[in-house]
Amino acid sequence: MTNPTLILALDQGTSSSRTAIVDRHGRLVSVAQKEFKQFFPKSGWVEHDASEIWTTQLETAQQALRLGGISDNQIAGIGITNQRETIVVWNRKSGKPIHHALVWQDRRTAGDLEHLRAQGVEAKVTEKTGLLLDPYFSASKLAWILNNVDGARASAQRGELAAGTIDSWLIWNLTGGKLHVTDVSNASRTMLMDLKTLEWDEWLMKLFNIPQGILPKIVDSSGVCCETDPAIFGRAIPIAGIGGDQQCALFGQSCTQAGMSKTTFGTGCFLLANTGTELIQSRSRLLTTVAWRMKGAPAMYALEGSVFMGGASIQWLRDGLGIIRSAPEVNELAASVADSDGVVVVPAFTGLGAPHWDATARGAILGLTRGTTAAHIARATLEGIAMQVVEVLEAMNADIPSADQDESIGIMRVDGGACASDLLMQMQADLLGIHVERPAILESTVLGAAYLAGLATGVWTSAKEIESLRRVDRVFAPMMSPSIRVEMRKRWRKAIEKSRGWEEQS
Repeated sequence: MTNPTLILALDQGTSSSRTAIVDRHGRLVSVAQKEFKQFFPKSGWVEHDASEIWTTQLETAQQALRLGGISDNQIAGIGITNQRETIVVWNRKSGKPIHHALVWQDRRTAGDLEHLRAQGVEAKVTEKTGLLLDPYFSASKLAWILNNVDGARASAQRGELAAGTIDSWLIWNLTGGKLHVTDVSNASRTMLMDLKTLEWDEWLMKLFNIPQGILPKIVDSSGVCCETDPAIFGRAIPIAGIGGDQQCALFGQSCTQAGMSKTTFGTGCFLLANTGTELIQSRSRLLTTVAWRMKGAPAMYALEGSVFMGGASIQWLRDGLGIIRSAPEVNELAASVADSDGVVVVPAFTGLGAPHWDATARGAILGLTRGTTAAHIARATLEGIAMQVVEVLEAMNADIPSADQDESIGIMRVDGGACASDLLMQMQADLLGIHVERPAILESTVLGAAYLAGLATGVWTSAKEIESLRRVDRVFAPMMSPSIRVEMRKRWRKAIEKSRGWEEQS
């Protein structure tokens, strides 16, 4: 039998579980996807059923193998990428979660973090983790579960519980409960790992009252860490690549050198710039994060700006307002009007991310008149997505050392499902005033997971070889006049101020 050359890439996202089989040419042989239920128990609370996540992920893996006519012997390794800060706590003996997973979008711990902020600890937290005291990250969510589920803290102290981000949960199930690990990129999003030592930090765990025994072992992003239970796929398959979704998208876009950047348009929007082995502390309220660590090499770092509501804003138009029946319909509806007629939509439905980090902000629709139609609101929603990215790029340009702020990022590589919209990408180019480059394969996240695993199993030999596989679909050039761009940005800033601190205002 010839050496296997295919990678099984698991992509566990916020709204669906997906699996792709990737060949040595960087092509998707087959893809399977399945949505799962979202739970919203209270305003600002977002939960997932972790058992359903595992079930849907396994089902899509098995379906992708069937669709591609692929046998287990053709798979060289498994790569895993995942929604990052979402936290799961489960019983080690039964393997069952003790509570729904708390999703990265969940804001229930905002008050707890305000109390910590009042104690003056945020600067030290940021120095250690590169993160800000925001409910986005895992630590406060994990503390909430331990504090609010009956008997959870006592069980954790007895060593009966395991906790981890979604990668840890999937690996636990893939190995039949034999291994509890996470990679450095996911660990860097928990607010419990020191960015310099790349280990769980004693001071941070004490701050959040997290027992260390509940946490997984931290491993490389690229390197064989374990094998699957043979009963799952017919034989034991190496798990060789692990990375948070945005770090994998950065790798999948071949942004492997310092200064290269990408923006993913998924449920949220995430702009990452590779800073190499240099750990840059942001002056603009961006995040410093681990990009990846290859086996035997030092960790690579990135600056990140996170927008909570990207494609999820389009889902709101569909499921919340009911003005479209499917997500792609937003393009036709928004394109039916020349502009938004002064309407501004701030999609701060779960607070504002970078650079504001305002958990109390709420969504707003401003500038309504009797002439406003569903088309104007649809167009303004797309503009609201793009405007959030503009703010992050401006902050990132300010952070990049010795760079001309107008030239530091002159082209934006994009990926993710929402960037399939030509209208949204043209808006983005117009509002940024720079070129936007869309690849032929939008699934950079799943490609990144595959590439991390393939490098560890010999499918590919170098990042340079992977870069040669990349193909560009289209480049969007800015066409908007500078005066209109300035006016729209001004209107956006006024709308942002209206949406901020809404809970205090009311």
